Amino acid sequence: MRKIIEKILFFLARLIVKKYKPFIIGITGSVGKTSTKEAIALVLKEKFFIRASYKNYNNEIGLPLTIIGEKSPGKSFLGWLKVFLKGIFGIIFPIKFPKILVLEMAADKPKDIEYLTKIAPPKIGVLTAIAPVHLEKFKTIENIAKEKEKIVTCLPPDGLAILNADYKKIREIKDKIKAKVLFYGFSKRADLKVVEAKINQEIDNKGRLNLNGLTFKLSYQGNVVPFFLPKVFAKHHVYSFLPAIAIGSHFGLNLVEISEILKEFKPPPGRMNLINGIKESLIIDDTYNSSPEAVISAFKTLEEILTLPGRRKIVVLSDMLELGKDSEKIHFEIGKKFSQFNFNLLITVGDLAEKIALGAKESGFPEDLIFQFKNLKEASKFLKEKIIYGDIILVKGSQGMRMEKIVKEIMAEPEKARDLLVRQEKDWEDKP
Repeated sequence: MRKIIEKILFFLARLIVKKYKPFIIGITGSVGKTSTKEAIALVLKEKFFIRASYKNYNNEIGLPLTIIGEKSPGKSFLGWLKVFLKGIFGIIFPIKFPKILVLEMAADKPKDIEYLTKIAPPKIGVLTAIAPVHLEKFKTIENIAKEKEKIVTCLPPDGLAILNADYKKIREIKDKIKAKVLFYGFSKRADLKVVEAKINQEIDNKGRLNLNGLTFKLSYQGNVVPFFLPKVFAKHHVYSFLPAIAIGSHFGLNLVEISEILKEFKPPPGRMNLINGIKESLIIDDTYNSSPEAVISAFKTLEEILTLPGRRKIVVLSDMLELGKDSEKIHFEIGKKFSQFNFNLLITVGDLAEKIALGAKESGFPEDLIFQFKNLKEASKFLKEKIIYGDIILVKGSQGMRMEKIVKEIMAEPEKARDLLVRQEKDWEDKP
């Protein structure tokens, strides 16, 4: 049934694109796709009629649904019939269609990007990162690079490739691209270069930690412009804003305009969001998904956050899935990395995460500060009892581990879970 739906959606979405000829911006990468897509959409929607991928509608079904302008009806036959009829109507009759499509494109297996770019050939391609994810299907990082690069090697000569300069494997792609190339990042090689970035934070006279956002300076085309993002605090989120700045500039917005627009940016649920926890603790909710690189980025952010004497930094990690034959080794290495940071407590959930605990212990982190659990229920109960006033708790894990359930158990206002947490739709809640 799924294959039939995919074929129909492919046919309908491709015909719609051919008829209305929207300007297509395609975004892919091992990490940061959704946040980058949201930042680009935020910048462009001020002046243009756009449509962006809904949440993470980034695969063979989600991308065509975005083009048609519908959400997934799940298992409803009548719902899918409605989607198909809407697509057919848009092909036969003229409708008001977006001038720009901002499309997230995922690659979970070989040929995914090729398939998606056949439906919606981009004029601008953004490549955010190449890192070891989905190794069960790709086997090697070289294969990941070969697939991801198709987002920019398919561009026409008058297109624009926006590439993260801080990844060697991305820089190596440049000679394969026919379009204009623009690099971004912290590297000296970047055209859009971050001069400095820091968390705006303070401990007030009442002993409360205030995380006031993130500041950075951008150097571009001889100008240095300050940016302040009051709803963001993780430095690695800067990578999401740079393509948005480049694209906004491409469409005629000046840097000051763009900086004002980006003040409204808030990361999607489950991506380094701050949530108030029980006992006046602070939760860093990074439960959308996980990968080795994303875990290290989260560690670096947590390390920078201020704490009062006696307050602790607690890290709760679960299995990182789809990492292939070296999965146990990768988890062990994350444990070794963990021990290099100034954290106070490690809690792991899942079988693979036991290797994280082992890596931390063998690298010198005190064994009596490591706690391992097989399931979310046990881990949640323990964590609720263990939290003391003012703790900062980082919670992170792969999508399939459902670590947002732990966040829900320790958040101060669980009634807000549907608004604040990832995967709160009924079809997710029904899953184990």
